[in-house]
Formats: sequence, C-alpha cells, structure tokens
Amino acid sequence: MSATIIDGKRVAKEITDALKSEVDALKAKGVTPGLAVVLVGENPASKKYVASKEKTCETLGIKSIGCKVPDTITQAELLKIIDDLNNDPAVHGILVQLPLPKQLSEKEVMHRISSLKDVDGFGPDSLGRLVLDEPGFLPCTPHGCIKLIEAYGVDCAGKHAVVVGRSVIVGKPVSLLLLRKNATVTICHSKTANLKDVCLSGDIVVAAVGKAEMVKGDWIKPGATVIDVGINVSADGKLVGDVEFEAAKERAGFITPVPGGVGPMTIAMLMYNTVEAAKNMLK
Repeated sequence: MSATIIDGKRVAKEITDALKSEVDALKAKGVTPGLAVVLVGENPASKKYVASKEKTCETLGIKSIGCKVPDTITQAELLKIIDDLNNDPAVHGILVQLPLPKQLSEKEVMHRISSLKDVDGFGPDSLGRLVLDEPGFLPCTPHGCIKLIEAYGVDCAGKHAVVVGRSVIVGKPVSLLLLRKNATVTICHSKTANLKDVCLSGDIVVAAVGKAEMVKGDWIKPGATVIDVGINVSADGKLVGDVEFEAAKERAGFITPVPGGVGPMTIAMLMYNTVEAAKNMLK
C-alpha cells in the first residue's frame, strides 16, 4: 500500500494564512513586520529562492527589504550592511542568503546578525538556545520538518528517528528538535557503517545529505515516516530529493515529495520567525 503523501504546500498555506491575521494585528498597532534579505551575487538558485520569499512577504503584508550586492563585495562591506540593518528599527528580521562567495566568511556573517533579528535561526545565540531548550528562533527548515510531522499526527515519543546528514543547517538542529519531541535519535553521516541497516531501523527518517536519491526505497522500514529535505537535479534534469521516492513510497507510511514537501515549509517558517521578531519588539 502506497504511503500518504505529506502535502507541504497545504501545511505551509495553513501557517501563512494564520500569520496574515497576526500581521494585520501588528499593523493596527503601528508596526509593519520587515524582513531584509541580503543576496550576494547572481546564483540562479538563490535568486529564485529570494524571489519566492519576496512574493510571500507581499502576500502577507510583510515589508520586504531587498539588499542585492555584487559577488565582489568584501567582508568588511558586507558586515557594514548587516550593522546598518541591525540598527534599522524598520527591520525586524535579517537573512543572508547562503551560500556566499568563497572570499566571504559565512560564520562571521552569522555571528554579526543581531540575535533579536536572526530569523534564519543560524546564529550562535539561536542555536545555543535550541541546545539549552530555551525560547528562541528555530532554524526554518528543521522547524518546518517538525511541523509537517505534527500536521499528519505522527507521534515522535518513543520512536527511533534516523537523521541522515549532520549539517548545522538541517541535520544537527532537526535532531535536537526530534529530541524535544521525545524521539530517540541517531545521526548518520559519511562515516556511518551499515547505513542501510540504520535507516531500516528508523520509525522516522529525515534525509538531509544533499545527494540525489542516496536513500534507497528498500532502506525504509515499512510504515515509517520519511521527510526528504534534499533538492537535487538528476542526470535527466528532473528535480529529485535525497530519497528514492517512487520505491520508498511503496514502503513508507508517510512521505514528503520533492518538490512540494519541505520546501514550502522553509519559507512559511521564515515568515513565522519574522512575525515573532516584530511581536518581540513590542514587548
């Protein structure tokens, strides 16, 4: 029996629809949430993603502040832009679109963004609060993964969750969020022995390794929940995830498609964090 397909577009719309009323309420108090997105260079994927964010901002009534700069920008120049945005009261959230050109330090940039405006959730304060189980901005993609699991009524408590990938962007934070939901978590990576067997033991599998269809269908435990974070282009030009979808959906209980699964949730949770940042500044 085929898996239930997790509809990320539907869940994301439910979240953004609810945010629209919150934005209207903030505007009634004289506050228009503002999101600044810094785009360095002309990376086609980054430009497309930023355009989607700007469109969603417009739909919700969030002010989108675009900061497009050439890829020849220096570290000092980029940090000056971030300082200016940190000090701008009309800006509630700051996002620097990654990846950055090689001459720029992503880590230094993430450290420079004010913790009050770190709506991407990648700064040291945000990640530290995640580890300490304290309130703070959650990284958007991992938070979106958890929201999808919740939306389909999957109870994580006592389940074995296998996370394939250990990046700071997805693997590590989603593992911590699964721990918050009382799952028992195994983090896998390129040095993990018997990866197929580990995946087969997972009641929940989150694939975030960045390799097209690396997680095969027969690696999935029957009835498991599969969250595919990967976005890859196959040899024939098709957009595919990190999971072999067609084979995996015949074994899984729930599975996200690519596209239309995790992707829409990332933007929805970015909007959620931006609204929260605006609300925080009223306190």
